[in-house]
Amino acid sequence: MHRFNEADAGAAEEALLACCGSHRWALRLTAHRPYPDIESLRAAASEASYDLRPADLAEALADESWMPQPLLGMRAPGSQAAHTALRAAHAAYEARFGHVFVVCLEGIAPEEMLDAVLSSIRTRLANDPDEERLVAADELRRIALTRLEHLVATHSGAGAR
Repeated sequence: MHRFNEADAGAAEEALLACCGSHRWALRLTAHRPYPDIESLRAAASEASYDLRPADLAEALADESWMPQPLLGMRAPGSQAAHTALRAAHAAYEARFGHVFVVCLEGIAPEEMLDAVLSSIRTRLANDPDEERLVAADELRRIALTRLEHLVATHSGAGAR
């Protein structure tokens, strides 16, 4: 935490943007440093996530879409048919909602990821756009919190306490 709290504002913001692609979110968390502990940082990050405006959410979702990773769930073990169905579901989701599909997979076993992602996409395709925007925002919040914990743990592990 010390290293994150003491980093210059530009470096802290850049690190936070790797957790959530909303500049407003990253600026808000940077501006409210120092945080006494990870729980306080998580609470502030969660609150900032709930306050994202539609443009902030769109910015964060756009950032997720260009990250150099395969479609969510494509690395999970499964049949060729299941992977084909997953590609089709991702395409249908993006066509319907205009942004990449996001879901937090924290705690899901690798062998269950393909089914979990496919099931989640299929369920969420039934949402109306306003409802899906809320679901996507909450999934981004959960993803950002997981990334934030890794960020702070990585910096702490480097002898920064």
